[in-house]
Amino acid sequence: MSHITTKSGYTEFVDRLNRFPQGAPPSETLYKILEVLVSEREAQVLAQLPIRPFTAPQAARLLRMSVAETRDVLDGLADRAVLVDTERDGETTYTLPPPMAGFFEFSMMRMRGDVDQKLLGELFYQYMNIEEEFIKNLFVRGETQIGRVFVHEPVLSRENALHVLDYERATEVVTSATHRGIGVCYCRHKMMHVGRNCDAPMEICMTFNGAASSLIRHGYAREVDVAEGLDLLQQAYEQNLVQFGENVRERVNFICNCCACCCEAMIAARDFGMLNPVHTSNFMPTVDETACSGCGRCVDVCPVGAIGLVSANDPHDSRSRIARVDEEICLGCGVCVRTCSRTALSLRSRPARVITPLNSTHRVIVMAIERGNLQDLVFDKRVLWNHRALAALLGVVLRLPPAKQVLASRQMKSRYLEYLIARFAP
Repeated sequence: MSHITTKSGYTEFVDRLNRFPQGAPPSETLYKILEVLVSEREAQVLAQLPIRPFTAPQAARLLRMSVAETRDVLDGLADRAVLVDTERDGETTYTLPPPMAGFFEFSMMRMRGDVDQKLLGELFYQYMNIEEEFIKNLFVRGETQIGRVFVHEPVLSRENALHVLDYERATEVVTSATHRGIGVCYCRHKMMHVGRNCDAPMEICMTFNGAASSLIRHGYAREVDVAEGLDLLQQAYEQNLVQFGENVRERVNFICNCCACCCEAMIAARDFGMLNPVHTSNFMPTVDETACSGCGRCVDVCPVGAIGLVSANDPHDSRSRIARVDEEICLGCGVCVRTCSRTALSLRSRPARVITPLNSTHRVIVMAIERGNLQDLVFDKRVLWNHRALAALLGVVLRLPPAKQVLASRQMKSRYLEYLIARFAP
C-alpha cells in the first residue's frame, strides 16, 4: 500500500467518493485510474467539493480561491467530463458524478487523445472484471440499485401495452428528453482494449436531459433529434441488446444498450443474479409448452442465463426439450420473446409491481439510507467539521435494526419521502 499512502491528494479524493452511496473501494488499480484522469492537485480540489450540486462561488469559499480561478479549474474538469456542468437560473451549476454511471464511463464515451484510453481500458477491466469488489459494491449492496431494465416494446401485446406506464418505455424517455446525446459505449470500448469486445454497435450509448447537455457541449456525445434517437433504439432492439437505464421515473439521464458479454450491468446480473443487482421490468416471459419446439434460440439470447432447456416429458420422444424460465433471475427485458419463431413465448405482468424511485434525489437518499451513510448527505459541507459528532450520531441511528428505525421503513422510502422531495426539492 506504499503507493497509495504517498498520494495524499488521491486518497482524499477516494475518501470523498466513498461518502456517496455509490463508492469506489480503494485499490492500487483505482489509484492508477485516477492518476490517468486527474492530477494530484485536481484530486485535492475534487476531494473538497460537495456531494450535492454547487456553484463556482460556493466552491471558491470551500477551496479558499478566487471565484475566477475556481471557475477556471471547474470548467477544465467539466471539459474532461470529470464534472457535469448545467445551467440553472442563468448560473452554471457543477456536479461531481459518482464513478458509475459517471466519470468512469464518460472518460471512454469518445475516442480521445488527451489520455491513454488503452491503458484506461486495461485498468478498468482489472478493477471491475478481475478484482470485482467495485462491481459488488456498486450492484449488490442495498435493495435500491442505480439502474433498471426497460422492456422491449416491440414484443408487447395489446394487453401488455395497457399496463406499461410512460416511464417504463424507453421510447418515452427518448421522446420527452430536453436533450439527447449519443456516445461510444463505455463497456464495449473498454473490452476492445483487452480484445474481448463483441460486434454490437459501439456508438449507441444514450444520455438525456442535463447529463446529455453537458456531454454534448464538451464533445463526449453527439446531439441527435427524436427521430434518430428512436432509430438507434430500434437498432438496439434488432441487435437483441437490453435497455438498462437510470432507476428513476422522472428525467432519466441515461439508457445503455447492453450486450451480455461486455456490459457491466449484465455481467453483474449474470454473476450475482440471486442478489438482484439490477431492477427488473414489470414483466416476465411465460412459455407455451404446447408451442415450444425446444430450439434453444431464447436460451442463446438471454443475457443473464435465465432460460434453459428441460425435458418435455414426451413419452414418444425422450429427447424432446422445452424452454423454462428461472423467474428468480429473469430481467423481464423481453429479448427472448422477439427471437421465438413459434410465438411460444409471451410476456405477462409480474405479480407485484417493481417500485421505481421518483427522481435521482429520491433514489440517492434511499440508497444512502440502505447503505448507512445518509449522514454524509445531510452534513455535506466540508467546512462544517464541527458537525462530525452529529453525523456520527446519525450514522449510529441509521444502523439500528430496520424495525427500530423509521428512516429505513418502506413507508418512509416511498410515499412520505417522495412527498417531501416533491414539495421541497429545488
